[in-house]
Amino acid sequence: MKPAPFLYRRPGTVEEALALLAEHGYDAKLLAGGQSLIPTMNFRLAEPAVLIDLNGVDELTGIETRDGALWIGAMTRQRAAERSQAVGGGAPLLTEALPWIAHPAIRNRGTVGGNLAHADPASELPAVALALEARFLIRGRSGERWVRATDFFPGLFATALEPEEILMGVEFPAVPPNAGWAFEEISRRHGDYALVGVAAQVTVTSDGRCEGARVGLFSVADGPVLSPAASLLAGEMPTAERIAEAGAATARELDPPSDIHASSDYRRQLIRVLVERALTRAFERVAGAA
Repeated sequence: MKPAPFLYRRPGTVEEALALLAEHGYDAKLLAGGQSLIPTMNFRLAEPAVLIDLNGVDELTGIETRDGALWIGAMTRQRAAERSQAVGGGAPLLTEALPWIAHPAIRNRGTVGGNLAHADPASELPAVALALEARFLIRGRSGERWVRATDFFPGLFATALEPEEILMGVEFPAVPPNAGWAFEEISRRHGDYALVGVAAQVTVTSDGRCEGARVGLFSVADGPVLSPAASLLAGEMPTAERIAEAGAATARELDPPSDIHASSDYRRQLIRVLVERALTRAFERVAGAA
């Protein structure tokens, strides 16, 4: 199929893009990498009257360190972030997760911001953003605002973005020196949507006890969710028994969906196993660094 007729606009600045959004409102769609939007337009699941192409807005691209935190512009290609030394040093969990997104040809066009703004519940980056306590910079014609990852994904394919706002980029806090991380995902084939995925970052005290643990999960609900592992592990030695309890508790708390690829019970089993695997590898990384 072919998309329904639409007007095409290519602004050169953020202000021009915001003006177009203000003019056309709900009739407009922003085009980033297009790896999700264009297929839905071709199937006529999306029929925007106006397509606003952000690929000419240089202000939205780039990777840099700001006051110790890692900044990634919304239009930065996923492949560029995957290969970036700054990302590898500032958010190694993100570096570990990026190769799991589809295939290199997709990541060459797909953008970090486009993926996050699409908010697919089976997508890797929203769960990573939760695990790393990322912040999103959003701009509208009235000014800018920051939104925490925990507030950015309110529901299925939904974000905190208003119709006349643009995601400028995402900020990841500096990785603590006593941190470990791990990413786990199970799919039918590499590049397919995950049946279940887990992104974890942990910190430990000087005597080896768990100081904090943030575990983001995807493909288990209408959006990314956090595991209760932090409350179970905080102040405890990260023994195999404790980690197994955290995995089992996470599986009990969630009610993942059933579909043609996996039943709810099977996904629940994957949750238990992958949370346990991710936490084990994350704590091992801290010990190895020490």
